[in-house]
Amino acid sequence: MTPNKNRAQGFRLASYNIHGALGRDGRRDLGRVVRVLEELDADLVALQEVDSRHGEFDMLDELAARTGLTPIAGPTLIHHRGSYGNAVLTRASILAVRRIDLSVQGREPRGAIDVDIRLPDGALRVLATHLGLRPAERRHQVQRLLAALKESERPATVMMGDLNEWFFWSQPSRRLHTYFMQTAAPPTFPARFPLLALDRIWARPKRMLRELRAHTSPLARVASDHLPVTAVFAP
Repeated sequence: MTPNKNRAQGFRLASYNIHGALGRDGRRDLGRVVRVLEELDADLVALQEVDSRHGEFDMLDELAARTGLTPIAGPTLIHHRGSYGNAVLTRASILAVRRIDLSVQGREPRGAIDVDIRLPDGALRVLATHLGLRPAERRHQVQRLLAALKESERPATVMMGDLNEWFFWSQPSRRLHTYFMQTAAPPTFPARFPLLALDRIWARPKRMLRELRAHTSPLARVASDHLPVTAVFAP
């Protein structure tokens, strides 16, 4: 996947819950996901629900091969038929990778990928995650993520993913707004007629985050139950 020379200047980010490549029409079609990724033309994309339990190939490896991007795996479920969880695809140089366990006892395992990448003017820290369905889970998970951020703060940080948080004034939302400052939240779910802003991108400092929007192409509306959210990071 080659960069679009006509796009806005800056480092292009995206977050996309691909729903295991299961589209709204009930078909599992990885080719559609690849075409949406080509539309996004992101330098780094955080993926959720990357699912290799239903086919004969590793979904992340296949996405990396078809896009030419470097993969970083963050599985949260390991099964004898394959894995399931988070991932990052990027064309940037990777400086370091860490993984954060966000699991809550009795609930589906969750986690975050914590990666440092090289930019022309320095480094960018990116946390890519997918939080739980229950409010108590999300409170614990946001607390853990903020602790990790504060343990080793960087000059430039982005956090993104499917936060599963639709209450704007919930405790997790307020804590994230306090750390990153309040940020636009375009609706991304359900993909056909999006009403809820489940998929989010935050940046610190906030002034570096530009052109935040949902990607609403006809293909994106059918390839998954979520729309991607995109932004340009410009140091």
